[in-house]
Amino acid sequence: MSDWVLHVDMDQFIAAVEVLRRPELAGRPVIVGGGGDPTERAVVSTASYEARAFGIGSGMPLKIAARKAPEDAVFLPVDHEAYAAASHEVMAALRSLPGVVLEVIGWDECFLGVTTDDPERLAREAQEAVLAATDLHCSVGIGDNKVRAKIATDFGKPRGMFRLTAENWFEVMGEKGTRELWGVGPKVQKRLAGHGIETVRQLADADEQALVAEFGPRMGIWYRELGSGIGPRVVDDTPWVARSHSRETTYQQNLTTPTEVEAAVIELAGHAFDDCAAEGRPVIRVHLKVRYAPFETKTFGRKLPAPTAERDDVVAAAVTLAGTLDTDREVRLLGVRAEMAMPDDGDPAERTPVRGRI
Repeated sequence: MSDWVLHVDMDQFIAAVEVLRRPELAGRPVIVGGGGDPTERAVVSTASYEARAFGIGSGMPLKIAARKAPEDAVFLPVDHEAYAAASHEVMAALRSLPGVVLEVIGWDECFLGVTTDDPERLAREAQEAVLAATDLHCSVGIGDNKVRAKIATDFGKPRGMFRLTAENWFEVMGEKGTRELWGVGPKVQKRLAGHGIETVRQLADADEQALVAEFGPRMGIWYRELGSGIGPRVVDDTPWVARSHSRETTYQQNLTTPTEVEAAVIELAGHAFDDCAAEGRPVIRVHLKVRYAPFETKTFGRKLPAPTAERDDVVAAAVTLAGTLDTDREVRLLGVRAEMAMPDDGDPAERTPVRGRI
């Protein structure tokens, strides 16, 4: 018997939930985002596989998606409550499997920890349990740790499974670009390329001290290990606790004056504070996100002098950050994130990275 990690990822989750509610949309390009109006300033939350075939993907502005979409495409508004309810059913079905430990990492994905000689059998059982409970399909990555299981899932999509372990890691991943690794975004990819590191194999073989000099002692070592697929093996079923709450708005008309920006920040910060206050935890940091016209995004943050449960402190911090913005540039999006003290009074900066962002 061996210990395995399975990564369960729902296929086109949000779009699939919408098609379940509207069976007549099956087989059509479905794009979900904002209020469902492709002329508004909002981004795609998800797109069905049929829509992805036209180059439409998550994070794309709805206006661009509308230009790419065929005539029979359907645009739908985001319905958070429906997706949360479907997610609850998915996780309940997976928890019913005997002998598994489940760690939720998002609405539509989780890790399963299990001891078995046949992880593929368990993967099939997971897919069958989810389908029977929700009529939704999922893909499963099988690995000897979380990193390999997570990456394996993409090779099994849609509705399939794939095993990725130390034995076949370099055979499968060695010549792929570093961007294919979980945790490597475009900025890190560019910084790695500056050191001549383009592929996963090159990252695994890279000079550790050079990576430490570029990324720091913790992340430099972590990126090098990531090149070899090294990662945590323990699946933790401790209930997830939110580290922060955020509110953001894309404005249909650009904000053009400091007064407009300050008023918008005050409103967003107030809502973010209310969400934190509902959990009864003090705020320790405040972050401000701005997207200047046409589409340049920056994020700023500041640590508060002391943890606070006072609305005025959080709003004042957000307004101070807003005062650092470029007043000569128009603003199309603002977001405020309030970061809370953890229940054990630990510093979130020393804990696992946030599972969401503004």
